[in-house]
Amino acid sequence: MARTTVANQLAAIRKQRELLDKKEQALKSKSHDKVLASIVAMAKDAGLTADDIAKALSAGKAAKAGKAPKATKKGALAGKKVAPKYRNPANPEQTWTGRGVSPTWVQALKSAGTLDSALIAQAVAA
Repeated sequence: MARTTVANQLAAIRKQRELLDKKEQALKSKSHDKVLASIVAMAKDAGLTADDIAKALSAGKAAKAGKAPKATKKGALAGKKVAPKYRNPANPEQTWTGRGVSPTWVQALKSAGTLDSALIAQAVAA
């Protein structure tokens, strides 16, 4: 018997939900109609056509879609080449920018206290 009561209550709630959904749609429709009427009146006053409005709407979407995300600090530095600051005296082809993990030859020069001897002479900007 309790089962029938629960089923009846659920059915009543579903009917109420359907009625509320219909009322919500009716209110939205009235609101939308008023807004559209005011938009149409403003467009007529300004001499705009439906094509003008459609172009403006599609241009707004294209501008938003083509916008690049803002670069973060990390992203802004990524990919930028940095001039090497140190050159391996034993192998001139090996260089190091002074950033990141230091190579073994740099570590060896550091431990010997002669890292300054590997500095590359930088052109001084005037």
